[in-house]
Amino acid sequence: MPIYLNVGGLIAAGFDRSGQYLLTVSHSGRGVFATATWSRVARDVAVVYPAGSGVSVGIGPIAGELVPITEMNYQTEELNFTSPDGRFALSYESGTITISSIVE
Repeated sequence: MPIYLNVGGLIAAGFDRSGQYLLTVSHSGRGVFATATWSRVARDVAVVYPAGSGVSVGIGPIAGELVPITEMNYQTEELNFTSPDGRFALSYESGTITISSIVE
């Protein structure tokens, strides 16, 4: 059963090295979600764009960590990626991240 996270204006997202946290980068700041519950555990309203570097700086429980991210493809209007352990597929459309379990 898919899980839905509402994140308006998402421009990039990625998992920390441990896979325990999802970092989201939007036009309204950054957020961190715990993958065990998919609840938001940190939020920072300061806008910090990744500038095409492929990484973003974490906040909250992953503060200071350089997190590999996938950026929105503005030509296709798609943002799709898989968790590092291959357990989850994530896709973003119209303000919602859909998380589907690949491995039960």
